[in-house]
Amino acid sequence: MSLQPTMLDTSVPSSSDSSVIQPSIYRKTVVLWSILALVTTVLGYLYADSLRFLGEAWLEDNNSHGPFIPLIVLYMIWWRWRALEVIARWGAWWGPGIVAAGLFVYVVGEFSAIHAVMHVSLWMVIVGLLVCAIGLSGVRLLAFPLLYLLAAIPPPTFLQYELSSRLQLWSSALGVGVLHLIGVTAYREGNVIDLGPIQLQVVEACSGLRYLFPLTALTLLAAYLYRESLWKRAVLVLSSIPISILLNGLRIGVIGVLVGTYGQAAAEGFTHFFEGWIFFVASLALLCAEMWILARIGSSAPGRSFAELVGLPKVGAALPFQITTPAARIAFWPVVVGASLLAMVTVADPAVTEGEFSSLPARQPLVDFPSQLGVWKGVSTAMERQYLDALALDDYVLADYSAADRHPVNVYVAYYQSPKKGRSSHSPRQCIPGGGWEITSFESVPIASVPGAVAAWDVNRVVIQKGSHKQIVYYWFKQRDRWMTSEYLVKFFLFWDSLTRHRADGALVRLVSTVHPGEEEASADGRLQAMAGLVTPLLSHYVPD
Repeated sequence: MSLQPTMLDTSVPSSSDSSVIQPSIYRKTVVLWSILALVTTVLGYLYADSLRFLGEAWLEDNNSHGPFIPLIVLYMIWWRWRALEVIARWGAWWGPGIVAAGLFVYVVGEFSAIHAVMHVSLWMVIVGLLVCAIGLSGVRLLAFPLLYLLAAIPPPTFLQYELSSRLQLWSSALGVGVLHLIGVTAYREGNVIDLGPIQLQVVEACSGLRYLFPLTALTLLAAYLYRESLWKRAVLVLSSIPISILLNGLRIGVIGVLVGTYGQAAAEGFTHFFEGWIFFVASLALLCAEMWILARIGSSAPGRSFAELVGLPKVGAALPFQITTPAARIAFWPVVVGASLLAMVTVADPAVTEGEFSSLPARQPLVDFPSQLGVWKGVSTAMERQYLDALALDDYVLADYSAADRHPVNVYVAYYQSPKKGRSSHSPRQCIPGGGWEITSFESVPIASVPGAVAAWDVNRVVIQKGSHKQIVYYWFKQRDRWMTSEYLVKFFLFWDSLTRHRADGALVRLVSTVHPGEEEASADGRLQAMAGLVTPLLSHYVPD
């Protein structure tokens, strides 16, 4: 006996059996709409925290394009509705598998405390439920609108920090290049542009992310609607990245000129906001010009209007409000199975998350960290509230240790008891350039074994310079019983230990010493290694293994 997928009969019933079939179709239609309402409610409950974070992220400048993407996607689905009605749609049993994979990603996001993973999970669950309902052929027809939804998801916070720090350096260098090009004297120290009497700092908000993300999302849509070959579409999308970076560098150069002429007010308030919009509109104009130029490469056809190039949908199509027939053609059982998987995870989720991070061992607060380490005597410093809010740490110590015959060493230990979704520990590699310091050397170096601590471990050694001032930074991460130098491994073991140990606590350890005039780097290295040998054996009391 062969097994074939079952789908409700959509043929027109004869007069003899219409009274039997129509009530059956009506009942199943009501059941399917009830399942849709239930699934929407469950998704809202399960992903409430992530959706709230997504809404907050959309209010930020870097992701201000986010609210428009779901509206664009809904319009594109409406545009394809007629085609969706005529294709053969069979609810596919691939759907429950995709839903299950999306729910597994939900668990990963829950334990790794990364909102972007949760957003991808929601997207996978929605796609899986659609496959349950309208099959692979229907989802294939909606492939671009569904994929375009991913453009509304902000990247993970730690990746945004990494990208922002790089863009700040590039934008600063480009801004100084623009100033030199027009004859203005300017010097750059990291992210700080020195104009003589005035210094401009290229902060995170000026990194160019607020150009890069919206412009890339808009270019993806334009490339999809662009009626040209695939390679021209690819060139269009890839070009949005250098265009946003170059224009942001040009904007910084123009601000430098305006500040030199009109004072600091030219880089603040409405003037600064208005300048940003002018350059964003300029980037859109460049993309339109690029589309016009690409259309004429390798083409002997007469010139076409811009509306013909982008292939905008026709206006005036009938509204797709006929819901009885499509609902009657949706496969029933794949939808039920997919919704049941979602309901099971929703019921089990509180039991899992309530036990999360419940087995933390006892620890001493870092306020009790010794002020005397061998011959070194430390003086603690309290951080300002704005920095504490940005770092989102649970405990810390920040102290300068001095000895009679040695230069000081700054010791900083930041402890995180449990992850906070959407917040990430600030790696020194990302934060160092913010104060005008430039990283001149970055490497991993071994530290000799310390009695009572670990046999041996590696630390990140960073040489930073600001003008004639030079410092050496050692930093590493202590995650439970692991000593690591990679921020990305920290994220992986954050998930793994949360899942297997119900623990996600850990700390960033950072040591800093200045290389004084006439002093070799080896002398500063010696101080840092000696301090590492004194600090490391004590860490297990404040950051449990």
